[in-house]
Amino acid sequence: MSELWANRAASAESAVTTRHLRKLWGLPGTQLGAVAWPPTKRDKRFLTWHYWWQAHLLDCLVDAHLRDPQWDRVTSIIRQIRTHRLRNNLAWTNSYYDDMAWLALALERAGRLVDVDKPKALATLSEQFVTAWVPEDGGGIPWRKQDQFFNAPANGPAGIFLARYDDRLRRAQQMADWIDETLIDPDTHLVFDGIKAGSLVRAQYTYCQGVVVGLETELAVRTSDPRHAARAARLVSAIAEHMTDDGVLRGAGGGDGGLFHGVTARYLALAATQLPEVADQARELVLTSAESAWENRQTVDGLPLFGAFWDRPAALPTADGKSAEFVEGAVNASEVPERDLSVQLSGWMLMEAAHAVTEGDSDG
Repeated sequence: MSELWANRAASAESAVTTRHLRKLWGLPGTQLGAVAWPPTKRDKRFLTWHYWWQAHLLDCLVDAHLRDPQWDRVTSIIRQIRTHRLRNNLAWTNSYYDDMAWLALALERAGRLVDVDKPKALATLSEQFVTAWVPEDGGGIPWRKQDQFFNAPANGPAGIFLARYDDRLRRAQQMADWIDETLIDPDTHLVFDGIKAGSLVRAQYTYCQGVVVGLETELAVRTSDPRHAARAARLVSAIAEHMTDDGVLRGAGGGDGGLFHGVTARYLALAATQLPEVADQARELVLTSAESAWENRQTVDGLPLFGAFWDRPAALPTADGKSAEFVEGAVNASEVPERDLSVQLSGWMLMEAAHAVTEGDSDG
């Protein structure tokens, strides 16, 4: 079965790299993912910049290299990192802590697993998270700078990164404890989105669950503190009960939402391969979702195109219709969400997760 999922992951990789990867402004040695396919002229010129989508593209390239090490892919990883900084105004940081956490995670994995090291970038990003910790204001770290919204999508990935990086394990534990004390729904055991001005923002998104599973898994492995494994097991069960339809992880459309269930699949795979307490249930969630997404894909020029919702047939996008737009800190979906890079990255992420759980190893 591992070979089956390796082949499907390779097809997903080829689909994204063929349709989306291109040079930035025609410059040699550069590479980013166009945010839509088919792309508009604006997309081809990278006038639209979605920082965290590109970070997940980098993470997927690392996944692919672990599955099938190739020198060409190392070159692609190097180009992706270089060009991310170039397009981001020659900086690693931006105003959003969740964005920066995703890039930090991808860069840390690229260094540790592919030997593409960016120590100055990691130090810069780590400092952002450490200095943003403000328990006196109710956090946690905030969603973005100069903001009082403290949420799981910032604290979860930042916590995973700090658990893996330098000597920041204690801060990662503090972040996990803050989430557990502040954002857990006592009825469902799911994770609420965040807290603002002392009031819960009660939305519950799949990726909020995924990043907390990842954080608790990472801490369980690194500390052997039983509370972390227990929290991870509780949350995996809650995801299975409340965040699936017939065992398939629930989608959230396109735009930023296109990445939500892919992120969840990534960290379910990590839990499945690192925590015996949740291995069977987490593995089943990944494989049921992956089989459904594969069965519901479209095929274009022999390569898969995944749906925004893995439990229903994918729609074929065209260059017509409304494109994804950045509005008030988030990217809304294209008229046909399958057009968005985020949706296709989630499909690729899911195929890599399925390969990881059938091979028996994940380093999410």
